Amino acid sequence: MKILHLGDLHLGKSVNDFSMIEDQKYILEQILKIVEAQQIDVVLIAGDVYDKSVPSEEAVRLLDFFLCKLSETGAETFLISGNHDSDERLSFGSSLFEANRLYISAKYEGELYKRECRDEFGKINIYLLPFVKASQVKHFFPEEKIESYEDAVRVVLSHAHVNPTERNILAAHQFVAGTGGNPTLAGSEGAAVQSVGTVEKIGADCFDDFDYVALGHIHSPQQVGRETVRYSGSPLKYSLSEVNNDKSVPVITLGEKGDVSVELVGLKPLRDMRHLKGKMEQLLDKKNITSPEDYIYVTLTDEEIVNDAMSIFQQYYKNTMKIVYDNSHTGEAEYTDITEMMGEKTFPQLISDFYRLMYGCEISEEELQVMKEVAREAGVTDETD
Repeated sequence: MKILHLGDLHLGKSVNDFSMIEDQKYILEQILKIVEAQQIDVVLIAGDVYDKSVPSEEAVRLLDFFLCKLSETGAETFLISGNHDSDERLSFGSSLFEANRLYISAKYEGELYKRECRDEFGKINIYLLPFVKASQVKHFFPEEKIESYEDAVRVVLSHAHVNPTERNILAAHQFVAGTGGNPTLAGSEGAAVQSVGTVEKIGADCFDDFDYVALGHIHSPQQVGRETVRYSGSPLKYSLSEVNNDKSVPVITLGEKGDVSVELVGLKPLRDMRHLKGKMEQLLDKKNITSPEDYIYVTLTDEEIVNDAMSIFQQYYKNTMKIVYDNSHTGEAEYTDITEMMGEKTFPQLISDFYRLMYGCEISEEELQVMKEVAREAGVTDETD
């Protein structure tokens, strides 16, 4: 069996007020060609299908287009929700969709979704675990000790009675870390992932009974621990910190039990995202201008501020997204991954630091409690004190 793993499509996303819909349609059409060329049997979509819980009409139409075309290839498609998705909107029509080989698990309802497939080697169990919080799982298993995201996932899996002697595949949307440390973040995942000290991590060993784990939630493609526990990454670059990422889709070939291979098939975007740094005269020299349609971030090293620099750059690179300066006046103004600044701070520490920076005074206990309550509702933190 051949499986293609996708995640973090974020359909409808805008980056610096630039709509990515055209780029997303282009990359999805490229993925459809890979599905056909590689004769894919199963497509796993590991959450954050939409960028917002209330997606735009364009985003809904694009997903409809993609799923219809996937159905036409004959592949079975399995889809879970992520923290950006609305459970209700994503699951609408799911019973009807199964007739066209589209299987959706948008909300955990007390039992891990399971479907059996078959190939020449026998049965394959495909499990779907949409994004879950500890409080959600505790609702179904009040007698269990569930104090963290990892506790929640372990309880879900223990009640699924996964048979480790069979071939098992899982799609999940959580923050999973290996023994070597946290996965590499990309800067565009959003607060719930960026706040590493707040969102509780899940050890990759939770998934030892699975032959392949298709993860979503992190935009940088990477394995977590073993090669077969993997983030596909987002199919497009959604932030400056991703400019050096090579985007790809994992294609998994599943043979007999224990025989799993992973091939990363590269993706080529309609427009790349690049970072240019230097003096304006140098950067806009005709011999240095390449791929003028690309999305461009600019760091100017000119000592003097250039009037209307954005308009000037957009005459050469019409999709210039942002311009900042790095000179003797500004000091080091390099773009820094926000995760380096956050470190292992708790949510209250981050909010307190931000409040102090914005208002020059300490946040009151009442205001902090309000912020913590909002964060809990949004799924950013489970802190209760």
